[in-house]
Amino acid sequence: MSASGGTRAIVAALAANLAIAVAKFVAYLFSGSSSMLAESVHSLADSGNQGLLLLGGKKAQREATPQHPFGYGRERYIYAFLVSIVLFTVGGMFAIYEGYEKIHDPHPIEAWYWPVGVLLFAIIAESFSFRTAIKESNEIRGALSWSQFIKRAKAPELPVVLLEDLGALIGLVLALAGVGLALLTGDGVWDGIGTLCIGVLLIVIAVVLALETKSLLLGEAAGTEDVEKIKAAVVDGHTVTRVIHMRTLHLGPEELLVAAKIAVEGDDTATEVANAINAAEARIRAAVPIARVIYLEPDIFLEPAAQGTENR
Repeated sequence: MSASGGTRAIVAALAANLAIAVAKFVAYLFSGSSSMLAESVHSLADSGNQGLLLLGGKKAQREATPQHPFGYGRERYIYAFLVSIVLFTVGGMFAIYEGYEKIHDPHPIEAWYWPVGVLLFAIIAESFSFRTAIKESNEIRGALSWSQFIKRAKAPELPVVLLEDLGALIGLVLALAGVGLALLTGDGVWDGIGTLCIGVLLIVIAVVLALETKSLLLGEAAGTEDVEKIKAAVVDGHTVTRVIHMRTLHLGPEELLVAAKIAVEGDDTATEVANAINAAEARIRAAVPIARVIYLEPDIFLEPAAQGTENR
């Protein structure tokens, strides 16, 4: 997986979540807090998710085969989608179930210093992980807003880690609030309410991730800027006079398929057309390096008014 895939951010999140999961579970054993149990499962699920992202990045690097001639770049999308499913089921649904049980059968929190201390430690650790994800994202985000970056990013790892870390930080604050109110009031119901809120938060994040990765799995076109670069690179003004129509498709985060019908002059020889196509492909790859699979079909362009129908 390339650096743009956010490997450092994934590794930082994995290390933080493993340490936090152990600490939260120990705090749950000593305090009996359902918020701590939900948060420990949340961190464990996040750790598994980061493992899935790393595995997807590794599998995506395999060479193309006759059965998969366009390679395995979409493995990264598949594993990112699995992350959303794990976050929804293991994280969100478990937390909602645990919160429901605690509200209906509340228990006081024992050894309050364990959950409070662990939650403060977890907030610090998650903040460092979140900072790493933000720093890596800023290197490729450009002028995009955060919501635009999450929607338009073709590499799924950084948006996944960003949303997971943001959800983890908000979840920790909710858990701290639930534990704090339970301690202040002596009513364990607040701990259950905090757990319930964590579950709803995780499900919302999981749905957002699922929708975004589903779009990538279905196949997304190149960004507007890359499309314009490709169109400009195709036309040489001599043999290739215009792009009649063009389609682009991401085969993976860093691999783009370009298929276009291009207009050539009617009196050009086959050799001239072939040379023009080869030159156009070289210009496309120079303008947009991720355009690795290119198919250009030459045609004679006729104005719609002259031919009575649109060129096809």
